[in-house]
Amino acid sequence: MEVPTLRIHNEEDLLRAVKDDSWMMSILAAVRELQLPDSWVCAGFVRSKVWDMQHGFTQRTPLADVDVIYYDPDDIREEVEKTWESRLRKADPSVPWSVKNQARMHTVNGLVPYSSSTDGMSKFPETAAALGLAMDGYGELKLSAPHGVSDAIGMIVRASPHFKANRKLHPVYEERVAKKNWQAVWKQLQVLSVRED
Repeated sequence: MEVPTLRIHNEEDLLRAVKDDSWMMSILAAVRELQLPDSWVCAGFVRSKVWDMQHGFTQRTPLADVDVIYYDPDDIREEVEKTWESRLRKADPSVPWSVKNQARMHTVNGLVPYSSSTDGMSKFPETAAALGLAMDGYGELKLSAPHGVSDAIGMIVRASPHFKANRKLHPVYEERVAKKNWQAVWKQLQVLSVRED
């Protein structure tokens, strides 16, 4: 069986692929316009791009939502997030926007406060989803990858260190990956149970 050549080998390849994707760049530009503190477009927005390219897909896999996160401990009201979502919907109503302040999300998950958006990302269930992109004022891209990019690039789904360390979260991870059933779309994924690695 011939193994297909991977199309993304490192962070530089990933950033180049995003720069060549006008839809992704328009999303990042729209989020930049809000000037939210410590803001990133993350999770499936980045992960699915990598997996699509690794599988040689010519069409983008549709996203259930486009996750935008930011960090503002001075105002953690949920309705503020909805206001930002509304502004993004006005900018591009075709995008399924979801905005979350990571300074609030620790309360949802019963954890100590996060110190930044990247800290919040590090608590995501899977390492491959803990990826965020942002565009600076010059149109340059930044990547946040608290667990690195190798799992996303290698098409490995594994529990993040936070989920592995907390036994109460083991069933949450297992149920989530079963429900998502990513292998139905991306056949080459290797999905590891929380006890496998």
